[in-house]
Amino acid sequence: MSTLRSRELANWYDFPQYFDMVFRDETAAEVDFFLAAFERFADGPVKRVFEPGCGSGRLVTAMASEGFDVTGIDLNVPSLNYLRNKLKRRGLNATLTQADFTNLDLPGTFDAAFCTFNTFRHLTDEKSAVSHLKSVAAQLRSGGLYILGLHIIPLDAEKQCIERWKAAHGVTTVNVTLRVTDFNRRKRIEQIHVVLTARSPGKTIRCRTDFPLRLYTVKQFMQTLAAVPELEIVGSYDFNYDLESPREIDDDLIDSVFVLKKR
Repeated sequence: MSTLRSRELANWYDFPQYFDMVFRDETAAEVDFFLAAFERFADGPVKRVFEPGCGSGRLVTAMASEGFDVTGIDLNVPSLNYLRNKLKRRGLNATLTQADFTNLDLPGTFDAAFCTFNTFRHLTDEKSAVSHLKSVAAQLRSGGLYILGLHIIPLDAEKQCIERWKAAHGVTTVNVTLRVTDFNRRKRIEQIHVVLTARSPGKTIRCRTDFPLRLYTVKQFMQTLAAVPELEIVGSYDFNYDLESPREIDDDLIDSVFVLKKR
């Protein structure tokens, strides 16, 4: 068995095929939620949508298969290349753009956008977070929606946290371990260490990645959103993606999904 170890491939986002495998089971519930939220909250029909930070494009692909005019935005070239090939294999169309999602400049306006998997927390300062929200709002038509998902840090959160995921497809198995290595409430940053191991006959790929995520309490998120009056919360939910079970915006809301509407 050969083993690939390379610093050039140290970013787990450079392995979109494995990232796709690990989180694909979330896709159907998210898409069903989007469709229901569009119907309930958007003013008028939703046809043109975009995803900032689309990564491997599991949601872009799913929404394209539902007949939406989809645009995916990401900075990671391997992810965009993987998504481009996946769309081609499936006979689907989407517009893919390499861009910084704090300063979007997409042609035309959109009916909705979505960013549900903590990508927002990669923006580690207030200026970037507000810039992103304002940029998304500028791309939306009046009455359009932005569905934003992020992990809210509870007031009694443990400083140490470990999450693990497993996935398999054909002869390939993938294991991911995510560990919080530093947690600083004052600086509002937690450091994340991810180990991804993918095994298939004749090859093992191990990838270790470190990156910061911004911390938000409910109060802190609401303060950030208050700086973007173009967007208002019209629904709050959790990662169960059940439109019939809205959640109160309080300190018990942890895995949060906010439906934001362009005024």
